[in-house]
Amino acid sequence: MAKNKYEMHVDKPGQMDRETMLQLKSIYLAPYMQLATALIGKARYAGGNMFRHQIDTMGILIDYGYIDSILLKASCIHDVIEDIPDFDHNRIIMVDEEGPEVYNLVLEVSKKTGQDKKDYLRGIIEHGSQKAKILKCADRISNMISLGFVTDPVFIERYCDETEYFILPIAIEVDYNMYQELINLIITRRKYLEDSGYIDGRHRNVN
Repeated sequence: MAKNKYEMHVDKPGQMDRETMLQLKSIYLAPYMQLATALIGKARYAGGNMFRHQIDTMGILIDYGYIDSILLKASCIHDVIEDIPDFDHNRIIMVDEEGPEVYNLVLEVSKKTGQDKKDYLRGIIEHGSQKAKILKCADRISNMISLGFVTDPVFIERYCDETEYFILPIAIEVDYNMYQELINLIITRRKYLEDSGYIDGRHRNVN
C-alpha cells in the first residue's frame, strides 16, 4: 500500500479568531481531562507530573492552530495507556461518540510494553497517521521545553539525538513551524552542554 502523503502546515496562526474560538468551545474536552487526572501521581524527570504534560501538549496544539476534536481529546490523555498499567481502555471508548477514534489515536502514539524506543519511533515515521505525527511533535516540543530543567548531561544529549534522528523527520512532513521550534530547542539544549563543559570533557575522555 502506498504511503499517504500529507500537506505540510507552513502557516502558524496568530491570535485565535472568533470562528476558531467557537469551534474550540464546542469540543467536549472535560471528560478527557478528568481521565487525565489519573496521571497526577506520575512524576516527571524534569519536575511536575504527567497530568500537566498532557494539558501542556494540548496547549501547544492549539498554539499551532490545531482545533481538531479527535486530536485535542487524544492529547489530553495521550500517556494514560503507556503510563498506567492495566488502564481500562473502555473508559476512553465510552466517553462519547468520538471515543473509539480518540482511543485509536492514543494507541498510535503509545509505546508498547517491552518495545524498543527506536522501533516505536520508526513505526510512527513509517506508518503513523497525520494526526499521530502532529500529536507526537507537540508531545516532543513539550518534552524538549521541560528538558531545560534537567541537569543530567547524558540524558540531555541522548534526548537531543533522539529528537534529531526520529522526531525532525516527522515534523518536516507535517508542520514546518513545529520543525523549526524543535530545531531551536535542540540547539539551545546542546548549547547548554557546550557551556557546561560536558562536550569538551566527553571528547577528552574519548581521546
